Amino acid sequence: MVLDTPDPTFSEAVGVVAQTITYDTASLIAVATAAASSVSIEISDVLSQTAVVSKRAAPATCVPQPSGATSAPTYAAGTDNAANFLANNYYASVASAAPTPTGYNMAFVNQQASNNAFGYMGFSSLDTYDVATCASRCTAMNGCVSINIYFERDPSVDPNDASCSNPASVTMIKCVYWGGPVSQDNAVNTGQTRGSFSVVIAGSNGYVTNQIKTPAGYQAGTPYGKYAINAPYDAQGYNTFMGSKIFTSTWDVASCSAYCDSQTAYNKATAPKDGTPYKVCNFFNTYVLTAYKADGTVVPQGQYCALYTEAWTSTYATNAGQWRGQDQYLVNYSFGYPKSSPGVSPTVGDVKGAAYQALADIKWSSLQPFCSTLLGYTVPVSSVTALTTTTPIVTSTVYSSTTILKRAAQTTPAGLAKYQAPVLSSACSMAVTSPTITSTVTAATSTVVAVAQTSTVTAVTTITAPKPGSCSNGGVCGSFVVKYDSADRVYTCGLDVTGAAVCVYDNTCEAQQCSSNSGCASGETCWAQSCCGYAICSSITNECANSNSAKFLFNRRNTNVARDSSECTGMSCTEKAPESQII
Repeated sequence: MVLDTPDPTFSEAVGVVAQTITYDTASLIAVATAAASSVSIEISDVLSQTAVVSKRAAPATCVPQPSGATSAPTYAAGTDNAANFLANNYYASVASAAPTPTGYNMAFVNQQASNNAFGYMGFSSLDTYDVATCASRCTAMNGCVSINIYFERDPSVDPNDASCSNPASVTMIKCVYWGGPVSQDNAVNTGQTRGSFSVVIAGSNGYVTNQIKTPAGYQAGTPYGKYAINAPYDAQGYNTFMGSKIFTSTWDVASCSAYCDSQTAYNKATAPKDGTPYKVCNFFNTYVLTAYKADGTVVPQGQYCALYTEAWTSTYATNAGQWRGQDQYLVNYSFGYPKSSPGVSPTVGDVKGAAYQALADIKWSSLQPFCSTLLGYTVPVSSVTALTTTTPIVTSTVYSSTTILKRAAQTTPAGLAKYQAPVLSSACSMAVTSPTITSTVTAATSTVVAVAQTSTVTAVTTITAPKPGSCSNGGVCGSFVVKYDSADRVYTCGLDVTGAAVCVYDNTCEAQQCSSNSGCASGETCWAQSCCGYAICSSITNECANSNSAKFLFNRRNTNVARDSSECTGMSCTEKAPESQII
């Protein structure tokens, strides 16, 4: 922003005894609120200047200039030069003995240079080196922050012609008014050359007011000196910074307070409709930024106003400036102003603001899968039907069980690491919702035929089952106990995708995957309990591995004895195997 803003400029009038620059407060406030409203104003409306000119003769060349201070030394023709002026101890002694005026702090003393500060507001000529009078005039001026008083060697006539290019000198005592702070660093103006005449400066003192007004609705400002606020995220991970603006007219805390208040009003009027809380300005940091160029020039950039939703303490005033190429930009005259009621402290943090900020981060970086895992939003593993077979008529009650998934431990993405756990949970709850898919449970009915007796038992239950591939209940349908048929082919028994009990030959995980029996070839079934982790098409066998025949199936691997085909069906064995077939 500072590089895009034109540098403030000023021009000190010559050949006059005084120059006054005033500014219009209402216009400055309009400039301050322009970023947050439709109000706009030309910067030329803010400042106006007048020059008090002493009477002078009509000729355009060698025009007499204002006479010097009556209390200042004069020089004879042979000694009237810049070197002797600078070597005169009188100026140093007067400057060093000058008292600091009430309501001001001394910035520097007895320099041979005047200031190039921010917010030039004109000057007055004095007959004596009267610091108190100079300061009182500044205090009476709206917007004046500091003064620079010094002796200046000036020409007695305008040296704009060869006939008067190096005239006799006069010594002026100037009181210069500034709308920004003067300092040792910006005391860089050592004079100039007019024709063949050297204008030089001596006995230069600088003073800065300590009578800073407090804007209505704010606490008194805290001085940070040469440091600006460098605010981190608050305790909840919320970014409290609201933006900044630079003013290039003169330093005025009222400009920043107006900017702060108008930005809040604008944010409220244009608040998001999704519930995101609008940002309220509760604190601002104002300071003067000055560029120290690689060529040695010092160029004031203006008054910065940085807005925040929370009031930061002086602990965070650590930003002294920065380098831009070979140019250095430094902070000075920095103050922090909290609102009278500044709201939540940064050490507590804005929980709601942080949650909505985290929600925006989640959406921007497509981190919804992280939220689903964080909240434990996972579709249940699977559901199966429990099968019960009895011979007499009995009533069987099967109790269901529920398994609650634990939240998975995982690494928080870097972009969300700044947030506290409750903030992340809140943001994730707004970003994703719990799954609404419910597993379908199939009821299994088994009919058992006995001598002169029929029993029908229906048992329906929903249980949380392990993933395919686990083993249980060896020797009965639904287990993963490996068996061998009469041809030494491996098979096992369990359930297909419909929940029906069936025995199938072993197959590899490269077999065709399926979701229904119709998706498999004739003679095959969609084997739901494969160890592959998904259903595969497998060939059906009439062998059975239930408790009636398990005792000899394990021993059948090395025999070629044929089995009676009536011994087993695809569901169960109908009779015990003949003794002749037992090895």
